[in-house]
Amino acid sequence: MTSDETPMAPSVGDGDERGDLLESLATQRYLLLMTVDGLSDEQAAATPTVSSLCLGGIVKHVTLMERQWTAFARSGEMGGDEQEFTDSFRMLPGETLAGLVEDLHRAAADTDTAVREIPDLGTTHPLPPAPWFAPGAVRSARRSFVHLVAEVAQHAGHADILRESVDGRRTMG
Repeated sequence: MTSDETPMAPSVGDGDERGDLLESLATQRYLLLMTVDGLSDEQAAATPTVSSLCLGGIVKHVTLMERQWTAFARSGEMGGDEQEFTDSFRMLPGETLAGLVEDLHRAAADTDTAVREIPDLGTTHPLPPAPWFAPGAVRSARRSFVHLVAEVAQHAGHADILRESVDGRRTMG
């Protein structure tokens, strides 16, 4: 992947809520993918800090979050299970960085379609029971996508730290 293959979204102007969401998502994905650009599968699977996080796992986790939050925004269902969540932070045998990046591109395209096509971004669904959600809380499709922007940005920051630990390269600066 090169920066030519993953361009940032063009500016869509003020006041276009869906365009702003799409641009924000595209920008954060771009930063994440720029961070893993040029890595071997071995480098992507490395855990160079005291954390068990690896760069390929971060790409995989972001893909899972794209799928789950997009499904939630559409229907109120997130799917997935604890093992899938746990495995999303690491590269399993047979997984390649190229395959994980391809999968992220597919998930991102589906998210972008949902941002464009969900009739009302104000539609809400109850959040599933989880220790990190208040009991009885609801979230709109809009807020689900805003959360996804924050999720990708947070993990792009983690990836930047890991990349610098792997080979000294920094995404910014």
